[in-house]
Amino acid sequence: MRLCFLAFVLLVTIQLAGCASPGYRAEGGGIRPVSASVVSVNGDLAGQSGGESLIDRLVASGYYDRGELTRLLSQVELQPWIIELMDRQATPSKASGPTGAWTRYRARFVTSENIANGVAFWRRHEAALDRADARYGVPPEYVVAILGIETRYGGYLGKTRILDALATLAFDYPRRADYFMGELEAFLIMCRREGIDPLVPRGSYAGAMGLGQFMPTSFHGYAVDFDGDGHRDLWNPIDAIGSVANYFAGHGWHRGEPVAVRARTAGFAPKSMKTGYAARYPMSLLVSRGVTSVTPLLGYREASLLELDATGGYQYWLGLDNFQVITSYNRSTYYAMAVHQLAQELRRVKGKGPILTQLEHEGPAGRRLAVAVD
Repeated sequence: MRLCFLAFVLLVTIQLAGCASPGYRAEGGGIRPVSASVVSVNGDLAGQSGGESLIDRLVASGYYDRGELTRLLSQVELQPWIIELMDRQATPSKASGPTGAWTRYRARFVTSENIANGVAFWRRHEAALDRADARYGVPPEYVVAILGIETRYGGYLGKTRILDALATLAFDYPRRADYFMGELEAFLIMCRREGIDPLVPRGSYAGAMGLGQFMPTSFHGYAVDFDGDGHRDLWNPIDAIGSVANYFAGHGWHRGEPVAVRARTAGFAPKSMKTGYAARYPMSLLVSRGVTSVTPLLGYREASLLELDATGGYQYWLGLDNFQVITSYNRSTYYAMAVHQLAQELRRVKGKGPILTQLEHEGPAGRRLAVAVD
């Protein structure tokens, strides 16, 4: 859905954001039209391949006139440091043995401060979270956990002008230029539809926006006006809550079902099977290889085999369908597990107790569950 890099996750001081949106809407419902006689883009995008095609598509959409877009794109400031940062993102080599990588990753997110601030956010917005649960079937703790990991509940929304970030990646990052050109176009359409000045919103260096760090195409697909003011505003906590819940529901969240359970691995030979959120296996095969759930999973035909490189040795979990939904937000086993474990802690501290405790019920897809969530 979006790009989530660790460079902006190590925060020194984070304060909870207020409930108000930072006022991104432009007076008069958008940027000021200018004379159509301005026909060429100046500044950093002057002569850039693809610029005229972008303008042509947006003019054809009916949302902008040519002079308006020319003026706007002439104010783009390309940011070379974004390209340098993107180029430094490298997939680490697979270690031959446990290094404690998961323990270090988890420690960035599942902290006493993040839990306390998350519970405070939950209490402050409990009515909206309960409404989202009722409408979309996504428990409050998972919505809150996403917002906590993405932006510390709005405390860190990013400082990069979205227009500059997306334009930099669309025009100066060939490896993913097509993707970011689409996001830039979606961003400009979003701004016009919502009456936002495109020069104002700020977010991540990859163009992610608001409390939930949606990319513009995800805004169009899943953002909702959850406070009923007539606008979808990702910087508004209420709209962010509804939008994250709608995103999860749209990606197949199963109401009332578990996310992940610990696995027993007696007789299992580590490294004998591929692991990770995408490594889905029939339950019968997992059992034949010595991998079983610590609690019964009745009716589940397959699960992901998750390996966490924890201090002291590997941990193994079974990731279920709702775990897969979390990975649609960020394609990372560690990210999804951090969301899951932060959510569990939020619910525990909030005083709600475990999500499922030796509880049997009928799932929406007819599965019978008997689960004690670790």
